[in-house]
Amino acid sequence: MTGPTWLFGYGSLIWKQDFPFLDARRAHIKGWKRRFWQGSHDHRGTAEAPGRVVTLIETPGEPCYGRAFLIDPDVFEHLDNREVNGYERHPVEIHFDDGQATGIVYVGPVGNFAWLGDAPADEIAAQILRSAGRSGKNLDYVLGLAKALRELDVHDDHVFDLEQRVTKSRSAPLA
Repeated sequence: MTGPTWLFGYGSLIWKQDFPFLDARRAHIKGWKRRFWQGSHDHRGTAEAPGRVVTLIETPGEPCYGRAFLIDPDVFEHLDNREVNGYERHPVEIHFDDGQATGIVYVGPVGNFAWLGDAPADEIAAQILRSAGRSGKNLDYVLGLAKALRELDVHDDHVFDLEQRVTKSRSAPLA
């Protein structure tokens, strides 16, 4: 890459920018949905007790909304280190309200070393509640993502369902 490139964020990149960017815009990509199916052995969990973070699952016809950032190519060195836990760069068409652009998205592909896959929602929520890593509690990742999606006026059933489950479980009285 020789010039500024659009990066599509659909998880923590939406609400935790620890990198410089030239522009940021609400955007979406087509044919993908966001799911808490990727393990986090570093940022939101440990090797012995991984947390759960989002990845993208190919889903024809589905849009996935998030935030796109225009970044200089040298920023990818930092992002490659941040997204090291099973994620790979993937080219993607990013759609804006007023057009589209080719860009990059980080995806944790099915079967990567950190892949956890689908599980019942209550099990995912329980894993999130007990997990923490060097970037903090897994719970904070879920709450941060849900808040950021609301600020972008994006509805995501999967994220909001997990947010509700972890919030309810966290406030439930002990038996």
